[in-house]
Amino acid sequence: MKIIIAGAGEVGFHLAKLLSFESQDITLIDTNRDNLSYADTHLDIRTIKGDATSIAILKDAQVKHVDMLISVTSSEATNITACVLAKQLGAKRTIARISNTEFLENKEEIGFTRFGIDELISPEALAAREIALLLNQSAFNDSYEFENGALTMIGLSLSRNALFVGKTVKEAANIFPDLNFVPIAIQRYGTQYTLIPRGDTQFKEGDQVNFITLKSGVENLYKLTGKTKQSIKNIMILGGSKIGKKTAKDLCRNNFNVKLVESDKGKAYDLADELPNALIIHGDGRNVELLEEENVHDMDAFIAVTGNSETNIMSCLVAKSKSVKKTISLVENMDYYQLSHSIGIDTLINKKLLAANNIFRYVRKGEVVAMTKINNMNAELLEFIVKPNSQVCNKRIKNLDFPRSAIIGGIIRDGKGIIALGEFTITRGDRIVVCCLPRSIKKVEKLFL
Repeated sequence: MKIIIAGAGEVGFHLAKLLSFESQDITLIDTNRDNLSYADTHLDIRTIKGDATSIAILKDAQVKHVDMLISVTSSEATNITACVLAKQLGAKRTIARISNTEFLENKEEIGFTRFGIDELISPEALAAREIALLLNQSAFNDSYEFENGALTMIGLSLSRNALFVGKTVKEAANIFPDLNFVPIAIQRYGTQYTLIPRGDTQFKEGDQVNFITLKSGVENLYKLTGKTKQSIKNIMILGGSKIGKKTAKDLCRNNFNVKLVESDKGKAYDLADELPNALIIHGDGRNVELLEEENVHDMDAFIAVTGNSETNIMSCLVAKSKSVKKTISLVENMDYYQLSHSIGIDTLINKKLLAANNIFRYVRKGEVVAMTKINNMNAELLEFIVKPNSQVCNKRIKNLDFPRSAIIGGIIRDGKGIIALGEFTITRGDRIVVCCLPRSIKKVEKLFL
């Protein structure tokens, strides 16, 4: 696939890196020579120094032949303009990064596709949505919803008292014969190795396990894993960034008690005007005395979303030491992201990865309608729509030539989630959620073309 990425900042570079690893034909455009020289020396891609809103630059990048232009510069106006121009010059699909979430909320009314913008992506809105989902499933450390919760992916670490420990997948399934969840990926404690579980795979203490479940299966998972459903009501947010403000606004709308700590006095006053239902505190969130004065020990959740990863991690560790049930930290450094389970913080989130996940589904072959990479695992979750001429159409699951490094987690039919076993017959229009390791993605894609 031929792709132009406008903007070599954190999101653009990360996207270029992921896509170049998959041998996509990437052209990266940026006005900053230093950003481009770093990308040029580290990635197998073409770079062009210039403004993505320049028609001459877009023509130099051969925009009329590209399958996709992704504009992810820090300027919203640049991204929108670049997409509009690219579409007029022949680009098949355009995606613009935006920061104004009003555009997302009113995109149908405005009709951005008429201007030439196929998709809008807001890393800040994605991060706020991820935080809300994690608070909803408070005992779990990873979560992703398909079709408004018809199927949900949740991740957790198996403790010693989990009924799963020491049992195989098949034995665990027998504990609850009405199967409404299925394990899709396991990472053994202390390793970076991801495996796709089979019936004879044994669960072990410390395993990070991800499941696909129906809504009715969540309660069973709480029982089986020894987790306690925690009531979340009082929340402290550190940092009045775009993510912090959007998260606070969403949580207040859902009747949570929200305290937001912001170190910049002017910004704190502005936030107090914009968020009348939240308590805004002007102060340094790194100050342990301040956190204690504001009763951090009475909080059910602590969310750190300042622009500094180290500040976020350290403040979350302080909150954890004060017995806060749920801690969520925003990190920019991908090395930190890989350490979430050993650091002691419940969940780390990363804007780059959230944005990349959202954009990646347009790169995958077959009709992919949702896609996410599993936190800290070398595995992807893909949701395919079954076409009449797909190889899987009108076949039983057990008769599919499915790679062993992939698994069907669940099926959505007519808006209803189904945990399907081998005898289940796939039909046209079904939405199939598949978990697969990178080596099996191409083979899985072929099955759904």
